[in-house]
This record gives sequence, structure tokens and C-alpha cells, in this order.
Amino acid sequence: MGKFFFWLIKLFGWRIDDHVPTGVNKAVVVMGPHTSNWDFVIGKIAFGHYKVNAKFLIKKDLFFFPLGPLLRAMGGIPVDRKKNNNITEQAVKYLNENEKCFMVFTPEGTRSYQPKWKKGFYYIAQHANVPIYIGYIDYKKKIGGFHSLFVPTGDVDADIKYLKTVLSQYTGKVPENGIRKEEIT
Repeated sequence: MGKFFFWLIKLFGWRIDDHVPTGVNKAVVVMGPHTSNWDFVIGKIAFGHYKVNAKFLIKKDLFFFPLGPLLRAMGGIPVDRKKNNNITEQAVKYLNENEKCFMVFTPEGTRSYQPKWKKGFYYIAQHANVPIYIGYIDYKKKIGGFHSLFVPTGDVDADIKYLKTVLSQYTGKVPENGIRKEEIT
């Protein structure tokens, strides 16, 4: 099935970056710019191509039959946002309990323009003691994949500014909703 989707994405003129993640079994993946629901589709195909065990935190409310088994099969991890649960602790626990796992986040938290990123991904990487892979999608050049590996320094604001700088070079499906240069200058 994966080869069919990879063929399909190529049919539409897309490429998957050749930079394959190596030497790391666990990481937080920061994907950007996130401006469309199509990002998920293209991302899933890319992760399948890389043979990466990609996981996504999804609100527990969506895990009803028949959607629940499908979401789990696609890498969904249910989280309960209604209770006073610590989602960071849940994610760290999941990373610690699994030998191989790439946990994917879109720090904008929305497909609309959002200059203030959610920082949970960063704290999850720190507490789980895993690096951050920078993943990207570029609709202008029709390519997506892994840019590079980043190890958090502990300076959250400086590190997020760096991640935004890297991801600002890529164009989302809705460019005006992506990272703006004034956010990083």
C-alpha cells in the first residue's frame, strides 16, 4: 500500500527529500509550515517512505468506532484534554516506553497564522532526553522531508527562533498562514 501512495505523490509532481533520519530511534519531530490538512497526508506518505514509526497526539474524543482503529493504525495516540492531565508527561512516558518512536508535532497548533508556537514539543524532547528532528513541507517546490537533527540547548526562546528560521525557508499550501520573517528578526 505504501508504494502505491508514494507512486501517487510522485504522479502529482512531489518528491520526498533524500535526507533519511539515521542513528536515532526516538525523536520529537517538528513539522512546518503547517497550513493545510494536506500536510498530514503528504507527511504520512513521507514517513511511510522513510519507514519511520511516526506517532501523533490526537484528542481522545475522536477515537470512537470506526474512526478510532483507523487513527491508531495511522499512528494516533489518544490524549484526554478535558481532564487536568499533563499531556507532556503522557508523551514522555510514551517515548520512554517505546524503543522506536518519532512523535510528530505542528507547533503552530493550527493551520491558521500563529506567530506564538506551543512549546509542549520542546519540553517533551527535553524531559524524554530525545533530539528534535526538523521536518518540512514545501508546496512551492513540491518537496517534503527531514531537514536536520537539532538538540535542544535549554534556551527555549532562542531554540524556537532557530527552528522558525529553518522552517521559514519553506512555503506552506497557504503561504500567508506560514512563518513570517518578522517573527525571526
